[in-house]
Amino acid sequence: MVVHPNIHIPKESFPHWIWYAIECVALIVISFLAAVKITDSFGELPVDMHNYMITGIFGMFFFVWYIVIRGFILKKKILQNRF
Repeated sequence: MVVHPNIHIPKESFPHWIWYAIECVALIVISFLAAVKITDSFGELPVDMHNYMITGIFGMFFFVWYIVIRGFILKKKILQNRF
């Protein structure tokens, strides 16, 4: 049987950075929807206070995911040297 040297191996040919982009986009969507739902549950708020609360909750999702969960619990570096 003849072996071909040009075999497609997905792990080696698929760009690794795409997984980080998918993770970031998913986190943006989930955190924005959750921030809007949480802020809407407070009832009638002035528009500027509503926007500040959405921004704060949105930022806390990023802080908790990238610093606490990913940094301390999963112990995965966000930016690491792969060489």
